Amino acid sequence: MGLANLYRHQARYDDAEQLYVQTLDGRRRVLGNDHPDTLKSINNLAVAYLDEGRFHEAEALYLEAVETQRRVLGSEHPETLRTVNGLASVHWGQGRHDEAEQLYLETLQAQRRVLGDNHRHTLLSMNNLANLYRNQARYDEAEPLLVETLEGFRRVLGDEHPHTLGSINNMGFLLQAQGKLAEAEPYYRQALDARRR
Repeated sequence: MGLANLYRHQARYDDAEQLYVQTLDGRRRVLGNDHPDTLKSINNLAVAYLDEGRFHEAEALYLEAVETQRRVLGSEHPETLRTVNGLASVHWGQGRHDEAEQLYLETLQAQRRVLGDNHRHTLLSMNNLANLYRNQARYDEAEPLLVETLEGFRRVLGDEHPHTLGSINNMGFLLQAQGKLAEAEPYYRQALDARRR
């Protein structure tokens, strides 16, 4: 599975998909459909499809995983919440913004309760919701979430972690979308300089 993850991050989607499918088939056969490792494999393949924009295939896998995780692990288990967040991203990709927003909100509220405000998964969900709002030109709703996300990533992961740099970039996107180009530039420069290093 580690090699498949590497291939996915290198955008070698066909190679990654082949390994994810083999792993999932093996785990279903040996461990059964309800085993946590099988559920992780379902999620990994769903993420790969999401990365490729293969939303229909990703949605089917996420729905299967969410249903099983809710039954086996519970609705507020961290892995269930991560999967629901992935399903929300699929809905966003499909243009189903209201459904995506509802799932992002539910996930974020539960993660704040279960994991706390500064957990990496909580911050990622917050970031996703903020980006959905930004994409819909709901800037007043996006900005406080992006500010909180960036502060959280800096505190938890440091100034040069990829999630922090992505969050810095997102602040630039938000300001640019609002026509605040001079304010956006320092965020873009900071993210670019750090990524070059």
